[in-house]
Amino acid sequence: MKKELPSLSLALLPVLLTLGLLALQLFYYGDFTPHIPLAIGLAVTSLLGVLRGQTWLDIREGIFHVIHVSMPSLAVLIVVGMIIGTWIAAGTVPTLIYYGLTLLTPSVFLAAAMILCAVVSLSLGTSWGTVGTVGLALMGIGAGFGIPAYWTAGAIVSGAFFGDKISPLSDTTNLAPAVTGTNVFDHIRNMMPTTVPAMLIALTIYVVVGFVMIEDGATGDVSGISQITAQLDETFALGLVPLLPALLVICLALLRQPPLPSLFAGVVAGGLVAVFWQGEGLHSVFAYAQSGYAIETGVADIDTLLNAGGIQSMMWTISLMLIALGFGGALERTGCLEAIIHAIIARVKSFGAVQSSAIGTAFATNLVAGDPYISIALPGRMYAPLYRGMGYSTLNLSRAVEEGGTLMSPLIPWNAGGAFVISALGLGVMSGNLENLLYIPLAFACWTAPVIGILYAVTGLFSPKATDEDRRDWEKADEDVMNLDDHELGSLQQTPST
Repeated sequence: MKKELPSLSLALLPVLLTLGLLALQLFYYGDFTPHIPLAIGLAVTSLLGVLRGQTWLDIREGIFHVIHVSMPSLAVLIVVGMIIGTWIAAGTVPTLIYYGLTLLTPSVFLAAAMILCAVVSLSLGTSWGTVGTVGLALMGIGAGFGIPAYWTAGAIVSGAFFGDKISPLSDTTNLAPAVTGTNVFDHIRNMMPTTVPAMLIALTIYVVVGFVMIEDGATGDVSGISQITAQLDETFALGLVPLLPALLVICLALLRQPPLPSLFAGVVAGGLVAVFWQGEGLHSVFAYAQSGYAIETGVADIDTLLNAGGIQSMMWTISLMLIALGFGGALERTGCLEAIIHAIIARVKSFGAVQSSAIGTAFATNLVAGDPYISIALPGRMYAPLYRGMGYSTLNLSRAVEEGGTLMSPLIPWNAGGAFVISALGLGVMSGNLENLLYIPLAFACWTAPVIGILYAVTGLFSPKATDEDRRDWEKADEDVMNLDDHELGSLQQTPST
């Protein structure tokens, strides 16, 4: 039997309470530890479900179901932590930093960083893997150039999540069409009208800012680069061999091997290079994979960057993800998210409003549930019958949830994506460096794509209608089609069915 949904005001209660506690913790106390506010939100949502007649066991099942679905992402976090530790010990990250400082110029660095991360993420199919490996090296190069960390992080996030959004190897790129009933390659093609302009806008801004920062002298003492490169050359055996772990992971990705085994192969390769090329002991490599690399070179910039990695460095993020995922699972199982989405659907009057609402709902779900998978899956399931009833292709919906879900995930600090970016790039937000949260507005490609998508929806551009073949596919798959006879359509124009 279908459960009765809570009222809108009741459904909003745990959401608004949690957001209020998060704001209190972050902005009033200046303490970036969102774990407890999210845990309180989880408890309040569960209590609400029990008071409405659900059993705790049923709610618990919903909580752990969402956590179970997201376990591959947690596994990636663990492996990326191991990669960071072993690749630093292997000289992979130091080599990338060395040649980056040698070959790149500060004026083009931000644009180059975005392009490089986009290419790697497109190849690997994982934004997290890109951020934790190439992204970490780019943070070192940016620090050497004296570029503020938040600018470098913004460029990295723009490129990495662009690749994750359109890579056929990405889990989110496959999830969005799966929940909306579309083909993955049609889905990728339909995202190009928003993705390409967003990337061009971001690229232009990074190029302009790069030259302006140089002219204003905002990059600090560039002569200090020679000190960093000299120390890296003295500390590590650089060259082609340290790059082999990264090349191995890229090759495995191009051969369409699963991301998790491919990344772990990079850990093993990094450990072998550390032992046989850098002269590290096996036990030391185990320690680097577990607790992170440790070094004292006497150069503060190098020490700050290279003392990183290890499984333990990811535990803060993993614990946050577990609580946030549990909160999202409780909201879904108690019907709170579904009630909110139903209330939105009942109020939309035009296709532009529907498309904007789908993007906004995916973003809001990201905001309160902390999980990009829920932000794609739940609105995708809930909105699909409405799009079919309106006579529009659900490709519009798959693009909407991808942009509100995948692209906005890294811009929310307590979301799984945002928490990972902050930890993997060493932004130090937990230590009080709140200015590094400026990477959020500076990740231009992530937030401009949804804005462009909304403009298309309002104007009707790049908003495909359902074809006869689509309708036959809906009928064959027995998909739900919302009956809009009792819906106040306003300016909505239905496409006649055939």
